[in-house]
Amino acid sequence: MRRQLAGQYAYVWAIVVLQLLQAAANLLLPTVNAAIIDDGIVAGRPEVISRLGVLMAGIAVVQAASAIAAGYLGAVVAMRIGHGLRAEVFSRIQSLSSQDVALFGTQSLTTRATNDVQQIQAFAVLVFTMLFAGPAMGIGGIVLAVQQDVALSVVVIVIVPVLLLIMYLIVRRLIPLYREGQDLLDRSGGILREQIIGVDVIRAFVRQGHEVRRFAQTNAGLTANNLQSALLVAGMLPMIMLVVNTSSVAVVWFGGQRIQDGLMNLGALTAFIAYIMQILLAIMMSMYVLMTAPRAAVCAERIQAVLDTEPSVCSAAQPPHSLPESAQPAALAFHGVGFSYPGAEAPVLADVSFAAAPGTTTAIVGSTGSGKTTLLNLVPRFLDATKGRITWAGHDIRDLPLDQLRAAMAIVPQHSHLFTGTIADNLRMAAPDATDEELWAVLETAQTMRFMRDLPLGLATPVGQGGASLSGGQRQRLCIARALLRKAPLYLFDDSFSALDYDTDTKLRQALDQALAAATVIIVAERISAVEDADLILVLDDGRLVAQGTHQELLETSATYREIAESQLALDGTL
Repeated sequence: MRRQLAGQYAYVWAIVVLQLLQAAANLLLPTVNAAIIDDGIVAGRPEVISRLGVLMAGIAVVQAASAIAAGYLGAVVAMRIGHGLRAEVFSRIQSLSSQDVALFGTQSLTTRATNDVQQIQAFAVLVFTMLFAGPAMGIGGIVLAVQQDVALSVVVIVIVPVLLLIMYLIVRRLIPLYREGQDLLDRSGGILREQIIGVDVIRAFVRQGHEVRRFAQTNAGLTANNLQSALLVAGMLPMIMLVVNTSSVAVVWFGGQRIQDGLMNLGALTAFIAYIMQILLAIMMSMYVLMTAPRAAVCAERIQAVLDTEPSVCSAAQPPHSLPESAQPAALAFHGVGFSYPGAEAPVLADVSFAAAPGTTTAIVGSTGSGKTTLLNLVPRFLDATKGRITWAGHDIRDLPLDQLRAAMAIVPQHSHLFTGTIADNLRMAAPDATDEELWAVLETAQTMRFMRDLPLGLATPVGQGGASLSGGQRQRLCIARALLRKAPLYLFDDSFSALDYDTDTKLRQALDQALAAATVIIVAERISAVEDADLILVLDDGRLVAQGTHQELLETSATYREIAESQLALDGTL
């Protein structure tokens, strides 16, 4: 919050002044009221009542105006804090690598950027509405109550520590409950997200009952946690009211005795009771702030954990090399590259070396879990190699500006992801200034014209989140078209043809051979038919590069490749 307040201190000081003015007006009203009773009503002087009544009305106007202005400015500052925090968290999440995101979990990061920020924003509203006015009213009320009658103020001296002790005990218990509650909220949100995304799988295996029970268990834990914290919060007010009402009875009892004895005026007793209520109001205001503070503190810890996470993949502060503005196709080379996740017993990749020349296609094949996608993710530095180095145009890619490196590539990821918007919006992610003619050109290359002609709105056709309104093959071809729109020297295709039928796959690969003739192309594929024409085929097995060569060479020299090929091609009689 201190960081977000930078540049808003003028507002903060204005809020402080307005809240102190509000508190001063509140504290002055009982004293004026006491003077009206003693010097006006009891003394029978109407002119005093009129004069002090006008003064009291003016003070009330000042109090109301100050409260409204302070509340408005407090809301403005709180909203700006929330806006800044959300932007900061979003920016940091964008800078994290896939590995960093996995440490938190997608659902947890979503909760931290939304719910957690909202909790801090709500806390800020209370702080800038009550924090300064509450203590000022409480301290001022105690001082003025003592000024009205020293002997009767013993009641105040007794009740204030009791009230503070009640709040301390309850707030101390709330902190671990709120921390547990935020974790349970993450867990329930994660389960809900999985069930919504995987609803077809759940139905296919008739597991609705199991998933309902799984969610119900987490939901019950979250409900129990919220109930405990709600009971503590709900119990605080009755306990405080019990203490205050008991003290009010004591004040009236002992005050009445002092009035009978001639030691205290009626107006002073009225003012004393008013100050007791103002002390209560101050404690109530502090209570609301303190009730919100534990949850805000837990949320702040969770947000700070994200902000303190240094991205495992980042661009050097002053990269020693840079790519020219219009990068030309260049050789990509792996030199003894390995990759391991922190704490893993075995590496995902080990001692991988190869070179992909401009104008050639390099294909990567291997069994599931052999490290194909991990290898491809090392090129745009979604992950960083833990051993060896990768060079592009002769430079270590870690010595190049990260944005420049990625801008020189066009990538089709393994999971064909489209964003909410139109087809044109999704394509223009690769080239924001592309014309409609250019969009139609890459759509034709990507073999999408058959289904694009059936869309009445064409490029303006809405696309649901994740491309849910399209088939798997349609999503893949749109993602390929998006990549083709970027005229890049290096193209990476991660199993990007798996959802296509044989005829479409063949036509698409022929079109790509023409469109990307000068570029460096790397393809990860499961089908041998998709890679048999590649200039170089890499065979991965358990994270190691066990063979490389052309299709015919590998059929003769690599048992692993031959086994993969035989399982796919033998039935077609193409061996």
